[in-house]
Amino acid sequence: MDLLTIHGITIPLSQDEVSPIIWQSLTCGSYEAKEAKWVCKAVRPHDRVLELGTGLGVITSLIAKVPDVQVWSFEANPSTATLARRVIDANDLGNVVLIPGLLAAGEPRTSSFYVREDLWMSSMDKNQGPYQREISLTSANIDEFISDHSINVLVMDIEGAEKDLLGRSELLGIERVFLELHDHLYGLSGIREIMQALAEKGFAYDPRGSYGACVLFAKEHGLRAYEPEVF
Repeated sequence: MDLLTIHGITIPLSQDEVSPIIWQSLTCGSYEAKEAKWVCKAVRPHDRVLELGTGLGVITSLIAKVPDVQVWSFEANPSTATLARRVIDANDLGNVVLIPGLLAAGEPRTSSFYVREDLWMSSMDKNQGPYQREISLTSANIDEFISDHSINVLVMDIEGAEKDLLGRSELLGIERVFLELHDHLYGLSGIREIMQALAEKGFAYDPRGSYGACVLFAKEHGLRAYEPEVF
């Protein structure tokens, strides 16, 4: 097993545990680089964060390093959740609750999840590309989870499922939503639907915490001090 470091996070991983593309992105430092740079614009000390789509746990670990933050993270792919647990433990992060499973809007329902060689391509979309296997997952209600755990920040990278979730959930108590958009799956019309759904819930696009497909929506009022852009 190799011991990699990316974005300041220790990753104990063997090359044969991920696809060649994932391994290359890890060793060259590009793995989730945009998310790693911008997610800390969304998360602040003392936040209670719900993350959907743990992946290898790199972004999870970065969030958890923010002072006095508590993180609950859901990963639908059981094998990926096992790798993420290893990464979180290697970074000695006791403020993370990692949950293998699925949160969705509305009543619990059973859905198909398609596991692909490149873990970041695994999703609920059968038409996204060739897959290795299909598994069945029964969702829990996201709004109930948010209420039960007093969540105030939502972070997600769930390969297109964000459109349905953000459109159908209430997100009561959430102050900030940070997500990666997947316009290649639902087009600009899908992005419009996401932005309209969040606007109806009182969120505004926040350019101070957004870059490209990584976007922040916030409910905050008033002005903040000017922050010059750093690229």
